[in-house]
Amino acid sequence: MTLPSSSFDPSLLEYIVCPVTKMPLEYDAERQELISKTASLAYPIRAGIPILLPEAARVIETK
Repeated sequence: MTLPSSSFDPSLLEYIVCPVTKMPLEYDAERQELISKTASLAYPIRAGIPILLPEAARVIETK
């Protein structure tokens, strides 16, 4: 199966980590974000490319 060019490939999660904590990220397909629960940050995915800049992330509430 080929992904559209604007889709994020979840298999990349094996190779990328949160730039702040160096911990694994979780993919939120609905919001098109990568979530760092440890840092309470959500990194946006734009045109299939994760924007892993702390200044581009939004702060999220942890439960």
